[in-house]
This record gives sequence, structure tokens and C-alpha cells, in this order.
Amino acid sequence: MRLASTTRLSRWKRCSSGESRGFRTRHTAEQIIRKLKTAEQLIAQGKTVADVCRVIEVTQPTCHRWQQQYGGMQAEEARRLTQLEKENARLKKLLAEAELEKATLKDLVAPSGAPCGATGNF
Repeated sequence: MRLASTTRLSRWKRCSSGESRGFRTRHTAEQIIRKLKTAEQLIAQGKTVADVCRVIEVTQPTCHRWQQQYGGMQAEEARRLTQLEKENARLKKLLAEAELEKATLKDLVAPSGAPCGATGNF
């Protein structure tokens, strides 16, 4: 039986000695931007992408995803993006609740046996 290789354990942080510490926490937008700036500096020095990812302690797909999402962004802009995403989620939830309440009221007002909207009131 073959054990999983260390490259398959992307969620586990490995110490220099090779032991695992457990699940990593999610990075904040500021941490991501700081790591991306470090990555840019290392690439400018001639390091390979694999070496850079090892230094900033993320996988290559994660690094690429961060570059797509946060590339060229300042820390304040990333903070604002996070705030807007939270507000958007809150507003979507409010809209869904309002639509559900509207549908419930529509069902209560409709005469029994008649489908919703058959009365022409709504």
C-alpha cells in the first residue's frame, strides 16, 4: 500500500524538518498582497515560480489564483473588495428573504383551489 506523497498534502503546513503542523488558516487580503509583492521581487531576482511558491509557502495553483484575483491591488483596495463582497452577500440574503415572504403572502391571499396569479391581483 502506497502512502500519499507530501505534494498531495497541500492543506498541511510542513516544517523544515518535514513534520506537519495541521490545517492552515485562510490568508487575509493584506497577507496575500504582501506575499504577492514578495513573489514579484523574487521573480525579478531570477527565481523560478516553484522556488518562489516554496518561499511564500503556497502551492503554484494558489499563487496563480491569487495573482488573478489580487494582482496589482493595494492592501486598502483589497480590504474594500472584501467589505463589498460581504455587503453583497448580506443584500442577496435580504432579497431572498423578501422574495420568500412575498411568495408566502401571495399564497395566503390566493383563493383556495385557484393557482397563484389566477385572480389577477398580483
